[in-house]
Amino acid sequence: MPPDDEERIALFLDYENLAIGAREALGASPLDFRPIADALAARGRVVVRRAYADWSSFADDRRELTRNHVELIEIPQRMGVVRKNAADIKMAVDAVELCFERDYVTTFVLGTGDSDFTPLVHKLRELNRRVIGLGIEASTSALLPPACDEFLFYERLEGVEPNAPKQTRTTRRRRTEKPAVEADTDGQGDETARPTEADLGVLVTQTLSGLERSTGGPVLASMLKRTILRRDPTFSETTYGFRGFVELLRHLADRGVVELGAATNGDPTVGFPQQAEDRDAAFALLRSVVDKLSARGPLHLSGLKNQLRKAQPDFSEKRFGYGGFLQFNKAAAQRGIVELEFDPEADDYIVRPGANSA
Repeated sequence: MPPDDEERIALFLDYENLAIGAREALGASPLDFRPIADALAARGRVVVRRAYADWSSFADDRRELTRNHVELIEIPQRMGVVRKNAADIKMAVDAVELCFERDYVTTFVLGTGDSDFTPLVHKLRELNRRVIGLGIEASTSALLPPACDEFLFYERLEGVEPNAPKQTRTTRRRRTEKPAVEADTDGQGDETARPTEADLGVLVTQTLSGLERSTGGPVLASMLKRTILRRDPTFSETTYGFRGFVELLRHLADRGVVELGAATNGDPTVGFPQQAEDRDAAFALLRSVVDKLSARGPLHLSGLKNQLRKAQPDFSEKRFGYGGFLQFNKAAAQRGIVELEFDPEADDYIVRPGANSA
């Protein structure tokens, strides 16, 4: 990337929030700054590095940060909430001031999991700055990641090697403020708690399908990732074990989920593969399920997808470029495989066997 087009990054760390969160959740003390520096180096040139804390409590951390050229902003020693508010206010004021004084700064990285910084995120984005959040997963408020353009969980950065986590009273108290990614507590297999490769395929294909409809032209890998991040700021290909987004796309291409085209400056086009046989097999599955279930009475669209998945657990219309299950059924209706009739009383479609279903 030419220097004039480089992202110029200002890093602001609410250090007490990060350090205590890392110590309690990961057993990491002092906080290893190198994974943060490496992650930001891949995103642009860091021109400002500041960390805010009462440094008398973080002697080892001071040495680590100084070695990494981080400016240490001292927050005078006060008690409890007063000290916390002083650090928050100082950091917010400095960030907004820098935004006006240094118009070449394009991206602000806010290292905190505290939802009190959400208004600052909104203001910086209003001033046309990109905002990347950085926090410890167990102590990050659920309100903060969606407000950012991108959110990095420290534990997921390359090079982080957490020790045995320590469950303390403070950790449990912070978790009452709902974390961005929760563990499955009801035994029902909440898919948001542990992203799977199936979740990844659905996220990529849903986003790609929407982009193809809206742009009407080729979709570049960089464009696809930016759109995914707008949908889910916590997304990172490293969560799924890939070093880069193009590597992730190559993996999905090998599985037949997407198809990669010619690359320009390392940025390939992304589309859906031509899967005529698989698509016909999916229509045949729909036909057989509708034939079977419609004999029992009116069959509504809302429950039909679950019935297809009972017969074929990995069924997904997204694999074939359809934006939703209704769109898939409308395509089947055009082929005469099924018939669709809207039922206003049920506010749903009734699905019947089509003329070509025999």
